[in-house]
Amino acid sequence: MPIDLYYQPGSAPCRIVLLAAKSIGVELNLKRTDLRNKEHLTPEFLKLNPQHTIPTLVDSDGFSIWESRAIITYLQNKYGKDDSLYPKDPKKRAVVDQRLYFDATSLSPGARYAFGMFRGETLDPEKMESLKKTFTFLDTFLEGSEYVAGDHYTLADISIVLTVSTLATAGYDLSPYKNITRWYAKIQKTLPGYEDINTKALAELKEMIRKGPPK
Repeated sequence: MPIDLYYQPGSAPCRIVLLAAKSIGVELNLKRTDLRNKEHLTPEFLKLNPQHTIPTLVDSDGFSIWESRAIITYLQNKYGKDDSLYPKDPKKRAVVDQRLYFDATSLSPGARYAFGMFRGETLDPEKMESLKKTFTFLDTFLEGSEYVAGDHYTLADISIVLTVSTLATAGYDLSPYKNITRWYAKIQKTLPGYEDINTKALAELKEMIRKGPPK
C-alpha cells in the first residue's frame, strides 16, 4: 500500500514534507487537494483529519498524521536510514526540536503576517519589529554553525528554509543577517530536490507578486 500525502504544491508546509521525504528516501503518493473546492471538507477527508488541514499523511497501514513538523519527524523515525536528519542523541535531538518549535511558534507566524505586504495590507510596525528580532535570533543560532542545529543539515533546516525562502521571495530583506544569508545560499544547494520542489513553487509565487495584490 502507498503512503499518501494530501497536499497543495503552493503550500510551504506541504513543501516541507516533500523536501523531507526526498532526503529520507520515502516515496509518497501525492494527492492534490483543492481547498477552494472544499475537498478537505468531505466526509472521507474528515475521517482522516478532523482538523481538515493539509498536509495530511496517511501511511500504508492507515495511520494518519498532520502538521508538517509532526509528519516529517514521523517519517524519519519510521523510515530513516540513519539519524543524521534527526539525531537519536538526546541533546542533539533537543536542539533540532527546539529549532523546529522556534519555526512553528515564532518564525513562521511572523512570516505569515509579514506576507500581508503581498496582499497590500498595512503592517503593524510592532509586529514587524518582532519579526526582525526573530530573524536576529536565527542569525545568532547560525553564528559559528554551518546549519541551524549543527554541522550538517537536519529536519530543522528543511522546515526553516521553507519559511525563509517564502519571505525572501515576497521581498523581505535578508541582507542585514550575514549568517542567515550564508546559510540560505548553502542550503539551497545542499537539499536534495530543492530546485524541483521549492524553486519552481517560489517562481510561481514571484509571478503572483509581480502581478500585484489580488483586487
